[in-house]
Amino acid sequence: MNQGMPERNGKKGKDGGGMGRLSRTFSLWILIALMLVFFYQLMGPQQQSAAEISYSQLLEQIESNNVAEAVFIDGVRLEGRFREKLTIGNRSEVDRFVTVLPVANSESLVAKLAERRVDVRAKESKPNWWGAILSWLPALLLMVGVWLVIFRQMQVSGSKAFQFGKSKAKLLAGDTPKVTFADVAGATEAKLELQEIIEFLKDPQKFQRLGGRLPKGVLLVGPPGTGKTLLARAVAGEAGRPFFQMSGSDFVEMFVGVGASRVRDLFEQGKAHAPCIIFIDEIDAVGRHRGAGLGGGHDEREQTLNQLLVEMDGFEANDGVILLAATNRPDVLDPALLRPGRFDRQVVVDLPDLRGREEILKVHLRRVPVAPDVDVSVIARGTPGMSGADLANLVNEAALLAARQNLDKVDLATIEAAKDKVMLGAERKSMVMREEERRNTAYHEAGHAVCALKTPGCDPLHKVTIVPRGRALGLAFTLPEEDRYSVTRQQIEANLVMTYGGRVAEELVFGRDRVTTGAASDIQKATSLARRYVSQWGLSDAIGPILIGDNEQEVFLGRELAHRREVSEKTAQLVDAEVKRILDEAYERARKTLTENMDLLHAIAEALLERETLDSEDLRLLVAGQPLPARQERPATTANGAAAEGAAEPAAEAAGVVADGGVGQGAAEAEDAWSTAAPAQRPGDEGEPDPVH
Repeated sequence: MNQGMPERNGKKGKDGGGMGRLSRTFSLWILIALMLVFFYQLMGPQQQSAAEISYSQLLEQIESNNVAEAVFIDGVRLEGRFREKLTIGNRSEVDRFVTVLPVANSESLVAKLAERRVDVRAKESKPNWWGAILSWLPALLLMVGVWLVIFRQMQVSGSKAFQFGKSKAKLLAGDTPKVTFADVAGATEAKLELQEIIEFLKDPQKFQRLGGRLPKGVLLVGPPGTGKTLLARAVAGEAGRPFFQMSGSDFVEMFVGVGASRVRDLFEQGKAHAPCIIFIDEIDAVGRHRGAGLGGGHDEREQTLNQLLVEMDGFEANDGVILLAATNRPDVLDPALLRPGRFDRQVVVDLPDLRGREEILKVHLRRVPVAPDVDVSVIARGTPGMSGADLANLVNEAALLAARQNLDKVDLATIEAAKDKVMLGAERKSMVMREEERRNTAYHEAGHAVCALKTPGCDPLHKVTIVPRGRALGLAFTLPEEDRYSVTRQQIEANLVMTYGGRVAEELVFGRDRVTTGAASDIQKATSLARRYVSQWGLSDAIGPILIGDNEQEVFLGRELAHRREVSEKTAQLVDAEVKRILDEAYERARKTLTENMDLLHAIAEALLERETLDSEDLRLLVAGQPLPARQERPATTANGAAAEGAAEPAAEAAGVVADGGVGQGAAEAEDAWSTAAPAQRPGDEGEPDPVH
């Protein structure tokens, strides 16, 4: 990728080898010196033959005329030699002695020695420098060795202790495994935008001859899992230029000024390797709105952002440095960061369409042995709204499931089972339910199914099950026939009818007093959908096409701390009344639909109690009044797309409370049905429903 990198790395290796040889040689000499000191100290005491005696013993030996010579040292120490060897303490054959005098320069002692004709001398003591050096040498060598170890560690780690404010960006080396655009599927427009930048780096004269200039920044925007980071890795593999990569959180530190220092160091490295690309992942960690929310104007994050703005388009130009960044929250980024001159381009990496999903599945299925019955186009039609990460997870789950079943290849039935697990959660077949609760769940799901089958505007029903999955006790989910980018009023109202089908079925079959809390999540989702119907999408005739209450801003994302009231009391009451009217109408439509199709409701519920899961073919036979075939293993039913309608069921812990005779509180269940069947949200289309998940 970078032609200059191998040479630099080679030089570093050469210097590192020379330093290693020098260190090993020096360590050898230190070892030899330590051994010499050890032997000197070991042999030294054996060469000393003088024995220390007391002053009284000295006087006794003088009286016995056993002292041959005496040497006074500084007048306070007496060294001498006996005429005859003695045994002193545990030492035998001692002929030399040493004594410390209690009185310096004692004339009486000198007289006694002269009287016994002892050879008396005097001398001054001389400092033993060599002995002092040898005594301190081990400590000095130890200090030098510790210092060398610390110095070498600092060289190996790149002196990190002194580079706290340096950038943590990683420069991708030439031996890094490359990802190319051939490994990226489902993002055709995004690849074209980035391919143009790569061509500019390789042949700038092609664009500069007409006055074009290199874009300073490219922002990759899209939902999680759509492949923004993968595209950046592909750019690194295709560009053939130095590529620095780091995360936005690497700039954020508790110490003030460190983030800004790292930004400066990052762009200095970029200038040294220009032309090059700098990639910052999750830039919203450092690029959020300034001067708003709970943060002040002097915190560390804002200083880092200010330095980033200056480096991208400040007084000094950064020619040849392209900043590539990725985020899934462009709405919280500072406007100064998004303006042309800093991020000249915003590349939207959206959820893949049908063709994109086919290409993504082909990429991931290349690594998996696939059975002949696997049709990629069929799988792609059955997974609308799935991102690239979701599809990769689906293929991986299918491979794991096939391995658990000891299959040689991944077949279509295994992929369908993996899709249900990814979209709806794993089956909890070991969960024990009372027969009363099981029957209640069957009629609840049958109510959803009948409303979906008999209400115009609902998507085709794909599967109904009372096998607990994830946090839900049962599920009824529909399949859109094709990718959808907008919804009609009829479809929204039909979805409300289907959502209330489970609650109404419980009331009609078991009575008002035996309605459970299982519809709590249904009610929550229906209310949210009806409120958006009135206040955001402008579909209410009483309110009209007016946006109401658009002040839901999170203060921690850099929004306003104080909320302003934008809706009058009268308008708020009108909105609440309209929401209630819409929900009441949906509830009554569900009641009417189920009352008119009571036989079908009982048929589906009894079939669920017997088989636990019904697919689209089973439901078609029940609607036609035909008996279901004998239960047998058959190929998984394929579909044209998938979007789950989660039946409102209590959570697992709530079901446990009900089994004990208490009242369970309704909790979360499957994915929001309308979210899965709603169009993908595009920039500027905030009024549309959430994207498919």
